[in-house]
Amino acid sequence: MSQAITIHGSCHCGDITFEAEAHPSRVVICHCTDCQKMSGGPYRSIVQVKEGDFTLLSGEPKLYFKVGDSGNRRELSFCVNCGSHLYATSVVEDVPKGQRMLGIRTGLLDELAQLAPRSQVWCQSKVSWAENIAELPGVAQQS
Repeated sequence: MSQAITIHGSCHCGDITFEAEAHPSRVVICHCTDCQKMSGGPYRSIVQVKEGDFTLLSGEPKLYFKVGDSGNRRELSFCVNCGSHLYATSVVEDVPKGQRMLGIRTGLLDELAQLAPRSQVWCQSKVSWAENIAELPGVAQQS
């Protein structure tokens, strides 16, 4: 496994800040329909970190619970002020203490450029047009 780096993140409004120890090899693109709906896009990029390696520095996330595409119960956290999704994990009662992994949304991270995805999951839900966007025309910023 790659060497861990310290990551720093915040929600869009900045009310919630956090840091964690993460391994760049644990970055995944998820194509499940839950990630599509919650991100508003064709997929979501996450980095998996051990719950014990995550430190909340400010703010208090709101928790939301649902059954995921896998059939497993999921705990999702978000900022009540701006709505940014922070992470998803297993429900506490379903996993032995200290063994939960948090799927932190990489778009929240200052180190996003260092965290290229290493794999993809839930590819059965992949949107075909998102496969290769490199050939699309682009501009540096929107006018």
